[in-house]
Amino acid sequence: MISSSCSLTEIQRQIDEVKRFLSITLSIANAHTVEFYTHDVWNRFIAVPPQEVLSTISSSCNDQQREPEPKAEEQSRTTFGFCNVTNRLVDTCELLQAAKAHSLPGLGVSMSRDELLQTFRENREEIGAELEPDEFMNSKKSHEVQSMSEVVACLAQRCGVKQVIDVGSGKGYLSSFLSLQYSLRVYGIDSSTTNTHGAQERNRKLKKFSRAYQKHSKAVKAQGEATHSPQQELIEIKPGMNGDDEVLYGDGAGAVSREDEQEKVLIGLSDVNPAGPNPETEELFLSALSVDVIHTTSPRVPPNQLSAEERERRKRENLERKAQNRTDGASTVFSPLTSYVTAETELRELINELEDAVMVGLHTCGDLAPSTLRMFVAKPELAAVCSVGCCYHLLSEEFDPGQECLRGACGFPLSQYLRDQSWFCGRNARMSACLALERVSLGQGIQMESLFYRAVLHVILRDHYSSFKSEKRVGNVYSKTKSFVDYVRRALRRLELDESKLSDSDIQDYHDTYRPRMGEMHAFNMLKVALAPCIEGLILLDRLCYLKEQKDLSFSALVQLFDPLLSPRCYAVVGLKSYEDRISC
Repeated sequence: MISSSCSLTEIQRQIDEVKRFLSITLSIANAHTVEFYTHDVWNRFIAVPPQEVLSTISSSCNDQQREPEPKAEEQSRTTFGFCNVTNRLVDTCELLQAAKAHSLPGLGVSMSRDELLQTFRENREEIGAELEPDEFMNSKKSHEVQSMSEVVACLAQRCGVKQVIDVGSGKGYLSSFLSLQYSLRVYGIDSSTTNTHGAQERNRKLKKFSRAYQKHSKAVKAQGEATHSPQQELIEIKPGMNGDDEVLYGDGAGAVSREDEQEKVLIGLSDVNPAGPNPETEELFLSALSVDVIHTTSPRVPPNQLSAEERERRKRENLERKAQNRTDGASTVFSPLTSYVTAETELRELINELEDAVMVGLHTCGDLAPSTLRMFVAKPELAAVCSVGCCYHLLSEEFDPGQECLRGACGFPLSQYLRDQSWFCGRNARMSACLALERVSLGQGIQMESLFYRAVLHVILRDHYSSFKSEKRVGNVYSKTKSFVDYVRRALRRLELDESKLSDSDIQDYHDTYRPRMGEMHAFNMLKVALAPCIEGLILLDRLCYLKEQKDLSFSALVQLFDPLLSPRCYAVVGLKSYEDRISC
């Protein structure tokens, strides 16, 4: 048995520490920016000037240990920088230091990707040579795929399995890479038919690249022209005479590969090597992935909300794909399937050839990440899990009074420990957890003007339209406007309100009145950014605690897989079942 990084008792203790911190500070994260001026948010929560907050955040005080200043007897005591009497922030530096201490790095609960690989490779052969970071870090998706795939392959080797189930597989980048580079049989499941079709098309093209390469490599060897590595050959794929099939071209000395006529990509594919990836091949493959790495999240539609025709169509398409995959055999890159996945999903109904497998999810949205963990625990055929979640604002919370949720089926809390305490964060706090501290600290900040416009618009709605909320969103109006007056006009039309009530000068007066207070909003949102890692940390600790509560796991840990500057949602929840428990099921 591999020793896990922390015991259940230790994880519960750290959860308690983060909860205590958030019980004082969560009110800041839950304050809605739209209501910033209508609810006088700054004066309700903060007792220091905004410039003092901004200067403290921008200084090095957050990274240095500061000796606590002695307090006079008449001064109120503080907790994490908040006055115990007024509950307002009076010491920004104390808050920032406490926030850093209650983040995952500060708690020391996570392990690095290299530490995880070293743990599993102890007394075992390495899967393959690693790339130099500069070869893949110029692309967010390439970085994620390369970093995660090596960990997944290592888990599969450790468990002695050859199948991987990629939940929320999207366009199939991770699935394709795992199959081509690590000889793994990958099933990619996504609820979006569009994504599945796209993955199927990429699957088709990659198979043609693979066959073309194999033919070209054999021809080179037969002619005795292999004076340099076949992996360094570049193959040109052009549309055939019928406009559909693709034909191999190239002189073996620098032709350019092509996916259709509009998409130009450099890609190289070698025969799948069970021992690990070929560095030259891997670099070219990753460069191909970077051509279309933006994954637009589509809504996950539950089966009971689909029409009978749509359910029948998906079932028919999945059956056709299964039949095609059986025909293709080993040449299949991976098998994309369309299905809405929950913890109750029967994998054997989707995958006829299901064997013991590793379940993975790369940036699975909202409740899909905890559903993946529940499925891993419940199904004996799943030997290991590696789950990276995202979109915390889409999580359902069991104990949030402002949210309807079927008891026991919510995404948070997942652990029995937090469920027993009926803990909840709130949607605005979960939204804050999505902020990227590392990026903001380097100047890739929040778009303050659009937030400012929206907050002042809310004042206008309160003063002139007795309207505080509307089902119609106005968030995307800002990108189309040239001025605040134009913004308000467009927003009022979007909300179907009578804009003739206000003249342009009336609207501009609101802007001029609140503009001097824009610094308050900036400082307040920077405090939200500072708290973000603590809220995310509690969500991830809850998921780790859930795994620690299970009796049949030999290993579970939080692992930092990615560079947070490239991929802010950088932590994976990793778990392995005991081999004895799996074979006895």
